[in-house]
Amino acid sequence: MTSSRSYGESALLTPANLLTGFRLVVAPLFIYLICTRPISWWTTIVGGVAAASDYFDGIVARRQGTTTSGAFLDPLADKIIVLGSLYALVYKHHDHFWTSFWIPAVIITLREMWMSVHRSRASKRGISIPASHWAKWKTMVQDLAIALSVIPWVGTHPNIALVTIWIAVVLTVATGWQYYVEGRKALGRAG
Repeated sequence: MTSSRSYGESALLTPANLLTGFRLVVAPLFIYLICTRPISWWTTIVGGVAAASDYFDGIVARRQGTTTSGAFLDPLADKIIVLGSLYALVYKHHDHFWTSFWIPAVIITLREMWMSVHRSRASKRGISIPASHWAKWKTMVQDLAIALSVIPWVGTHPNIALVTIWIAVVLTVATGWQYYVEGRKALGRAG
């Protein structure tokens, strides 16, 4: 889809950024609900609203043109929701070692920290490392695993969510490696 570039690349107050800001505001409520009402329709609805805002944010950004602030804020919102939710699930399931998300949460956290450093280094050299197609799938599978943990008729069967989060971990590691390889190539071309 071609963007009509309604806003300049340095614009901050754009409809897409407002949707991202909404997601950043909803994130603490969703995390709180996971901690207090982990398997409930309220938690599911709030999580669904956050996911929908992410979906529409992407559509709006593509139509109106991406911005530098959006390129920073959107992944930040994704990280806050995913990591906050995973650690809230770890908190709720800490007494069930084998059905806990603690190992996936640590792996995903380490990958996200590493990617932030990698992107920051590339950015200092004027190189942008955009999200790949697979990275979008990775985020979707992470969100699905979290959803499967809170939806009432599925959340009572933690193995379904656990299998899904391990699929997300594989995608997380694979896309992290892909970013690293693409970033090294771009840095090599930049000299």
